[in-house]
Amino acid sequence: MQVIGAAKQILFVTSFVAYDVSTIVKAFNDASARGVSISMLLESSQDHGGSISFDVIGKMRTLVPSAKLYAWRERTAPFADGRVHAKVAVADGDVCFITSANLTGHAMEQNMEAGVLLAGGQIPRLLHDHLQALVDTKTVSSV
Repeated sequence: MQVIGAAKQILFVTSFVAYDVSTIVKAFNDASARGVSISMLLESSQDHGGSISFDVIGKMRTLVPSAKLYAWRERTAPFADGRVHAKVAVADGDVCFITSANLTGHAMEQNMEAGVLLAGGQIPRLLHDHLQALVDTKTVSSV
């Protein structure tokens, strides 16, 4: 929530799954209303070549219609069974949160999770640059 609230221009979030997170969805939509460009990389459903049983990307498209949504579809041989398992949020290349928590109600309110919040320095910028490079090189594709 802190990273989403800090975003002024660009927010990039990755998560394996995302559901039952009304407070996060509201924060995303509030950020969008402030003019923040939101990108999200999520694991695809089994129907779309991923590993989860429900369509997180379709659901997020409905809940946060302004977000640019990405999936890791074209996996080269060494990564054929790979998953989008990273859980990070980066705002403006200035602040980032790297965590074990998915974007779920359980993770936000019940689970024992851990994370690191970094403000300033090189790490938030480098993490944003890495995520953007996944998009630019078409390692992940827009959905």
